[in-house]
Amino acid sequence: MDGIYSDMIRLNQIGYYPKATKKAVIVESKNAGKFSVVDATTKEAVFQGSLSEPMTWELAGEQVQVADFSELNTEGEYHIFVDGIGYSYPFSIGKKVLRKAFLGSVKGLYYQRAGMALEEQYAGKWHRPMGHPDDSILFHPSSGKDTGYMASPKGWYDAGDYGKYVLNASFPLGQFFQLQEDYPEIIGDNELNIPESGNGQSDYLDELRYEMDWVLTMQDTDGGLFHKLTAFGFEDMIMPHKSVKQRYIIGKGTAATLDFAAAAAKAYRIFLAQDATYAQNCLDAAKKAYAWAISNPEVSFVNPEGIITGQYGDTNFDDEFFWAGAELYLSTRDTTYLDNLKKDNLNFAYKPGDGWASYMRFLGMFSLVKQKDALPDGFYEELKAGILGSADALVKKAAALDYFQPIDDFQWGSNSDVLNTAMIMAQAYQLEPKEVYLKGVQQAVDYVLGNNAMGYSYLTGFGTKTPMFIHHRQSAGDAVEEPVPGLLSGGPNSRLQDASSGVVYPEDPAPMKSWVDQEPSFASNEICLNWNAPLTYILGFLEQESH
Repeated sequence: MDGIYSDMIRLNQIGYYPKATKKAVIVESKNAGKFSVVDATTKEAVFQGSLSEPMTWELAGEQVQVADFSELNTEGEYHIFVDGIGYSYPFSIGKKVLRKAFLGSVKGLYYQRAGMALEEQYAGKWHRPMGHPDDSILFHPSSGKDTGYMASPKGWYDAGDYGKYVLNASFPLGQFFQLQEDYPEIIGDNELNIPESGNGQSDYLDELRYEMDWVLTMQDTDGGLFHKLTAFGFEDMIMPHKSVKQRYIIGKGTAATLDFAAAAAKAYRIFLAQDATYAQNCLDAAKKAYAWAISNPEVSFVNPEGIITGQYGDTNFDDEFFWAGAELYLSTRDTTYLDNLKKDNLNFAYKPGDGWASYMRFLGMFSLVKQKDALPDGFYEELKAGILGSADALVKKAAALDYFQPIDDFQWGSNSDVLNTAMIMAQAYQLEPKEVYLKGVQQAVDYVLGNNAMGYSYLTGFGTKTPMFIHHRQSAGDAVEEPVPGLLSGGPNSRLQDASSGVVYPEDPAPMKSWVDQEPSFASNEICLNWNAPLTYILGFLEQESH
């Protein structure tokens, strides 16, 4: 049976922790009664069970039965077998089953580095020359400067394009930093095989610092943050070193400034033990940025005429002010920041699309609730109750939805919605270690790694059936068949914004099937920093908390 697997058996293609809930979804099963779990080497059945009654799942557009093999906790490599359908993709059961995927999701950031060559000893067959040194970037008039240029090197490419965006660098950094703050020993030195490996410091912090170094360059002398560094338009699907359009410092606004202030204030705590001078520079920059935002509280960014790269626009900055104030208070213990927080009517409800525009309030809550002794009477209890209540609602919702994930509206980057909800459940578990929260997180990851209506593990290079044609210029422009590994596809997007751009979707797809493995599909198959960030957090969380 080697290499012959059925797409009709959907499961986590990487694997499960021994004590985790383990479910596979059988599609078009023709009312099969039984299933088996077979050892991948001996082909002998190690577990047998009864399939659920048939169910119709409207979000997926499928009739399914569920195979529950949670009782199997023996470590090994296995397949599901259903008579008349065949064998599933292989999967493992083990105590550190997601470690490689976790490290891979971080190594994916290295492949996104701008301003340096990716050498073969670190990048393998995805090695490439340097692109975008960004040592002489012109100011666009929208930056507030009519002439001149500046250097703004390093950083990660934001997504499938070659732009660098302050807002969507700071937001993912906040999530990456949260993992480090929650689990300081999560990644050590020499674990990622990056150029900094062997320097005696955490490879994780080395990689995050490469991005933080860039964001620091985007602060204007008055404290405000320029919005982005891009060309006027997107490049063709070419390699970075062949991308030679003039790049500009574009725009300046409240959202980018506040997100930077939050990330930089958090960076102070993260880097303090490693490099106190660098940490202090981050904190000083955060204070300066926050002060600019207080004086300029309503500066929205809209793409200037002629600029068509990512906008990352926003007009409501309450979430950003909350996050920035929370991180600055925790790093300085200056109660001015705490007093400025809008603590009334905190919104703990997650809705699909709560990404770079509004998820920041949760990041502020996550940081604050970890510092009970630093909070005034009643505020900690309000935060804790709100997070637990949100997690309870998500757990309940996931139990009733197709493929056991807690969203029913599939928008741009829906996989990040799944993972951002999982972060809420993870924080709830840290506050009250209830099994239902851990189970909710595990099943969200199962969904992303293969237990979904497309039957794909959406993480490139991890799983048997993974995206091969992501909307990603490096992967399209190189001569390597496989895409760059460790990058998360955006996932189903029922809005189909690219349907008129050469992307061919099935006719009238179900919401969960509004995804195609096609290179032009920027609406469903692009990659992005703020999608990898919650994936990294959740995989790291599970590696620490699951057994």
